[in-house]
Amino acid sequence: MRVVFMGTPEFAATSLHEINTNSDHEVVGVVTVPDKPSGRGQKMNISDVKKYALEHDLHLLQPEKLRDEDFIENLKSLNADVFVVVAFRMLPQVVWSIPAKGTFNLHGSLLPQYRGAAPINWAVINGDKETGVTTFLIDEKIDTGNILISDKVTIGEDDNVGKIHDELMQIGAKLVVKTLDGLENDSLKPNPQDEILELKHAPKIFKEDCKIDWNNSIDTIHNKIRGLSPYPCAWTTYGNDETYKTLKIYAGVKTDLVLEADNFQLVLQKNNLYVKLPSGSYEILELQPEGKRRMSAKDFINGHKNEASLFVK
Repeated sequence: MRVVFMGTPEFAATSLHEINTNSDHEVVGVVTVPDKPSGRGQKMNISDVKKYALEHDLHLLQPEKLRDEDFIENLKSLNADVFVVVAFRMLPQVVWSIPAKGTFNLHGSLLPQYRGAAPINWAVINGDKETGVTTFLIDEKIDTGNILISDKVTIGEDDNVGKIHDELMQIGAKLVVKTLDGLENDSLKPNPQDEILELKHAPKIFKEDCKIDWNNSIDTIHNKIRGLSPYPCAWTTYGNDETYKTLKIYAGVKTDLVLEADNFQLVLQKNNLYVKLPSGSYEILELQPEGKRRMSAKDFINGHKNEASLFVK
């Protein structure tokens, strides 16, 4: 089939690569976001999907507005059988209704659970034991269309969202090709999503959502840290009565260690760093103090040996 692919980050570029190199389908067009300046030097930043399209000489479109008439006419002129969407913007009906085989999206959850912008993060934050990827036909609403195929992965107790993201990225790319094959030979029957009573949602995550509440259970704290690692990263503040600074926490583990310390105190023991909590203790393995590089607990301890007692809040 003739395919137009739409996407932005590495998660999407991996699916584009799979279609382009490991399928019988032809990528006749690639749609991604316009280049944007970013960073201190305001250097133009291009998406991973654009990088791939340029490297493989694929026809590239970067519309400012998806309803632009010239863009829509350009899409129609490509005579695509199907549009594939992975980690892109919400499409207007005037776009997703163009191809005869429809437009399908790859979503990073087992729909209908975790509709929204951050499905992988929320599955880990909520302590789920499994998640997955789903392909579904796009309709007027967000992540509600008829399901085509899904595939599952297990979430280990200490897996972080980075690990699960990378697993889903690879599995999802293969699922996209499997979906294309099924649409081509009409072997796929789209099924309506089950409207389960207790749906879990996956809204966009903001900075304040990432702040650790040390009054929560150790399980809740651990799930939040790994569900936000490496990005956008859970954070707290640390210090003493004089000053508090921001501290990002990338990794930690639950421990049964009993500590003789005040609640919420950072306890430095040899090469190990703990937080004393009302419900026990939590070991921090990897962190980044404000204004410093990302480091191990050992490096953090070496830089704070002679300071007064530190606390998190």
